[in-house]
Amino acid sequence: MTHFILSIAPIFLMIVLGHALRRGGIPNVDFWNMNDKLVYWVLMPALLFYKTSTIELSLHFIGSYASVLVGAFAAAAIVGTGLSKLAGLPNPVTSSVLQGSARHNTFVALAIAERVYGTEGLAVAALATSILIPVTNITMVSAMVTLHRKSGETGYLKPILRDLGRNPLILSVLLGLLVNIGGIGPIPVLHETLGILGAAALPIVLMCVGANIRLRAMQTSTLPVLFSVIGKMVVFPVMIVVLSIALGLSTLETTVALLFGAAPTASSAYTLARQMGGDAPLMAAIVTIQTGLSFLTLPFTVYLVERYFT
Repeated sequence: MTHFILSIAPIFLMIVLGHALRRGGIPNVDFWNMNDKLVYWVLMPALLFYKTSTIELSLHFIGSYASVLVGAFAAAAIVGTGLSKLAGLPNPVTSSVLQGSARHNTFVALAIAERVYGTEGLAVAALATSILIPVTNITMVSAMVTLHRKSGETGYLKPILRDLGRNPLILSVLLGLLVNIGGIGPIPVLHETLGILGAAALPIVLMCVGANIRLRAMQTSTLPVLFSVIGKMVVFPVMIVVLSIALGLSTLETTVALLFGAAPTASSAYTLARQMGGDAPLMAAIVTIQTGLSFLTLPFTVYLVERYFT
């Protein structure tokens, strides 16, 4: 566990550095806002396309891995939504709890996979990303449009398709898989360029995660935050372990999947909540609290799994 903590410590230090720089106004707030857009529209799509277009795919492995990840994702989403409905929480709060329960911080998971497990770990993490990104975005956008539609309002399929069709992460994953399945192979110049851009993605995005942490937003309702933590940091990782053992995944495959299950919810969830009518202050609190908790829970969860279950 000490080795794992020391391995991922630089990742969390990058997050802390990003928060400290933004708080200190270095260089300025506009810089961090523009960096968010750079990461979302350029750097992460470049990394995802590069990895998904060059990873060695096995249909049998993809099926097993998809079953583990999607099954755990579904369980977390059902628990988060179910607890919110049982507690009688309003729909905007429920949608934020849903995001907090089932979304994952892709960037943190990818960075830890590369840091701890090297190139092989990053390749498996890229496959996990290519599975989860479409599933997560389709589910979240569809659920939020459904939860927030006004009484008597119809025709909400069009906005769902519009939001999904312009998501750069989904598009980069789908294009990468098409290139991979088509046997096109690395494209001269293009792949070299995307490789350089992709290498810049993780360190910059980790600082952006820290820059977007809002400590003041932690003063919010306890119950919705608790529901999101139960879904994300208990149900999601537990189901990954159960399904991985049932399907006979290797230790590396299980632990990399676990990184996505135990990682905090995505910082972009705040933006989606603000744009689509969710409870944005609550979402900011969930992101901040889960990111803080993950400093302790993530290495501890992976340590327990590696020691006792694989």
